[in-house]
Amino acid sequence: MARRLEPQQALGRAIRGLREERGLRQHDVAKKANVNMTHFSRLEHGHINPSWGTVRRVAEALGVRVSELAARAEDIERNG
Repeated sequence: MARRLEPQQALGRAIRGLREERGLRQHDVAKKANVNMTHFSRLEHGHINPSWGTVRRVAEALGVRVSELAARAEDIERNG
């Protein structure tokens, strides 16, 4: 399978949705996930693709499993 090079905007939207549902600021999640704030903002806005390690740390910082984060992103990608 070829690697997708374009940013995965649905993943960013899923992250943002979970963060907002929990009443967290970008800074709080970025710090807890040990991710540079600028990098986190770009991820959340769908401008970059994160590494697997970043996805795991962000999911943990949001209190969800990676599978839940992925399912939300897939739902957003399917349903807009």
